[in-house]
Amino acid sequence: MRVDRLISIIMILLDKKRIGAKELADKFEVSLRTIYRDIESINMAGIPIRSTSGVGGGFEIMEQYKVDKKVFSTTELSSLLMGLSSLSSMTGGDELVHALAKVKSFIPEEQAKDIDLKANQLSIDLSPWLSNRNMQPYLDRIKTALQESKLLSFEYIDRYGNKTVRKAEPYQLVLKNSHWYWQGYCHERKDFRLFRLSRMSDLQIEEEVFTPREYLKPELDFTEQAAAMQKNIKLRIHHSVIDQVLEYCAYEDFLADGKEHFLVQLPFIENDYYYNILFSFGDKCECLEPVHVREEMRRRIRDIAAIYEN
Repeated sequence: MRVDRLISIIMILLDKKRIGAKELADKFEVSLRTIYRDIESINMAGIPIRSTSGVGGGFEIMEQYKVDKKVFSTTELSSLLMGLSSLSSMTGGDELVHALAKVKSFIPEEQAKDIDLKANQLSIDLSPWLSNRNMQPYLDRIKTALQESKLLSFEYIDRYGNKTVRKAEPYQLVLKNSHWYWQGYCHERKDFRLFRLSRMSDLQIEEEVFTPREYLKPELDFTEQAAAMQKNIKLRIHHSVIDQVLEYCAYEDFLADGKEHFLVQLPFIENDYYYNILFSFGDKCECLEPVHVREEMRRRIRDIAAIYEN
């Protein structure tokens, strides 16, 4: 793409003192005439490039227009690279690859090794250990629709298994608790909705372009509401599920009960989500108190057993 080539030429000229037209043509696999046209376009865009002839000649950006590479500190450059690398691993896309290349062009040669070391001190990979579904094609389509303000059509399955056909205006892509969502204005519901990617199928970009409307970002932090609803329940757990239980409470809440078990106070809300958490611990966990939660666990276990008895 020509725009990408122009940006790359600008970054090369910012990085180098001088470069010849032949070297640029070879690098981008285009003709000398194309390179000269690109240089003229960059000049017209307001970035002054001068050329020198003879041995050692070539193109260069006038020195007073060059970016000072010391404008960013080592820590700032490391943080930029760290963030861009993490985003690139999650969402992919040529634009992030190009952004990484641009940031790297600001790194002074004598600091490159130190900055690279610091940038690799944090790695974020939110992809699941095991998965039988690739979300990347849907992420790419949503990003394209966001950039071009185009409608998305799809089939959506709610948590009860009901399927509906939707058409919506995309406004924001959201990553929350290792799950991808996107915020959009649903034409069927006449309101904004937060759609979960894993519940979607047959996602398509429509040709119809929409005029963006004002909207509020979705509420994603329910910490205070959950804290007000939670009540502690008392569990007896086997040491083999400590790592799982630690996802929901601190180690300070554990009290040794013999050599292999612990008593734990677990924050709990009486709904399917929290009961399923208890079931995820299997036979390595027993609810001791309160009695009504213990009885509800017994009822649900009987219902599960009845399925297999039949």
